[in-house]
Amino acid sequence: TSFLNGAASDSHVIKEFISQHIFLKYVGRAAEIVIFLLATMTIVEILNNNGCFDFLKQLLRTRNSQKMLWMIGLITFVLSANLDNLTTTIMMLTIMHEVVPSRGQRMIYGSAVVIAATFGGTLTVIGDPTQLVIWNKGAVTATNYSLSLVLPCLVAWALPTWMLGRSLPERVDSPWMTLPYRGDDTNLNPWQRLVMLVLGIGGLWFIPTFHNITRLSPFLGALCVLSVLWVVNEAFNRKLMTVDKMILNRIPRILQYSTIQSMLFIMGIMLAVSVVNETGAIGQLSAWLEANVRNVWAYGLVAGMASSVLDTFATAMGFFSIPVSQVATDSYQAAFAQNGNYWKIIAYATAVGGNLFAFGSASGLALLKMEKMHMGWFFRNVGLKVLVAGLLGLLILCFTAPLFD
Repeated sequence: TSFLNGAASDSHVIKEFISQHIFLKYVGRAAEIVIFLLATMTIVEILNNNGCFDFLKQLLRTRNSQKMLWMIGLITFVLSANLDNLTTTIMMLTIMHEVVPSRGQRMIYGSAVVIAATFGGTLTVIGDPTQLVIWNKGAVTATNYSLSLVLPCLVAWALPTWMLGRSLPERVDSPWMTLPYRGDDTNLNPWQRLVMLVLGIGGLWFIPTFHNITRLSPFLGALCVLSVLWVVNEAFNRKLMTVDKMILNRIPRILQYSTIQSMLFIMGIMLAVSVVNETGAIGQLSAWLEANVRNVWAYGLVAGMASSVLDTFATAMGFFSIPVSQVATDSYQAAFAQNGNYWKIIAYATAVGGNLFAFGSASGLALLKMEKMHMGWFFRNVGLKVLVAGLLGLLILCFTAPLFD
């Protein structure tokens, strides 16, 4: 009614309204997520190309299987909490291939990497597109979200890792590693690589603060960090490479096919959920749930089961789109308020469900493809362990939730 301003609602006016007030709104939200991922993945690739992660291989210089398992898991958990978890998974799996020659042992170490990347990414609002969406829409704040999930995520990561370690031999078949990889296009000295690493990781930590100060979309903060890091990259590398080679390496490989495919998938899912939302189907589902279920913990269990066979991100987006009516009870509405339990439950439950069969998450699919692993082996040896730890973590979240309301 406000848009029409007294004008007749003919075909042209209706199409104009859909274009300006519906289509652009949903495309804008999807584009915010995609541009954020584009910026952060490019930051990671710049750091990787300049050898800023060389120290990871040195930390894994051991033949003690348990020590290597926990070092790989801890490094992956910490990195995925700050970087995109898919990028972290691929990077750690690549490093693991150079360190562990035995395929049987790599399957166990790779599973530990996927678990650590999943729950490390679930711990923060910038570690996974799922959390990024609810942070972007103002459903959670960065500090409250992380504090609420720190214990559940630690349990969901550490318990399966410990159980996986029991199937490893005492010593791992690992050759002595060669000199550190120094990047694809650089010969930076250690202090230069350290400066870039601090700028990159520190800049990612600063993004939530940037959002709180400016109230602008987080992708603008990520682009600011990227621009500063790229200037430093050009300054450090200007004397180390010829002009021809500099031009060839100016665009990081992260901008090529595989990552673009992942970003288009995320945008496609968000737009698909938006279409369903506009039909009114999600609203009808919400009304039925309010009338017959009215329990956000039950929603979490359903979301977890759905994400075990569907994509984690798609499942979470469907549940995040469920509205709550104004006539609902106060306690029910509180679960959907900012920092309410609903957002944390769905984010955590879908992360658990995505690791039951591995193909529910992008990280799990990367492992299945890289190691040519069967889904049945993963479920028997990893998925059941994740299920037990995930339910325990959900129980912890249930008891600690009142502390963060």
